[in-house]
Amino acid sequence: MSAALCVVFFGIGSAAVLLCTVRALLGPTASDRLVAVDGMITITTAMLVLLGLYLGRRIYVDVALVYAVLAFVGVIAVARYLEKGL
Repeated sequence: MSAALCVVFFGIGSAAVLLCTVRALLGPTASDRLVAVDGMITITTAMLVLLGLYLGRRIYVDVALVYAVLAFVGVIAVARYLEKGL
């Protein structure tokens, strides 16, 4: 993967994370904020995988997988709390 293409992908990913951050801060409801945070998690996971591919380091892919699983569990816990409480 070329360096220019990586810069473009990371620029688009950074812009998407910024937009999700704005939605998370200004969201009218808690569920909107949760969806925005979940979007940030997904984009960050994809960026970690791209970083691992670009640098040729498999450890970044492993870290992205662990991050995705932990984030999924966290989002499910918060969604359950918002719906009916723990």
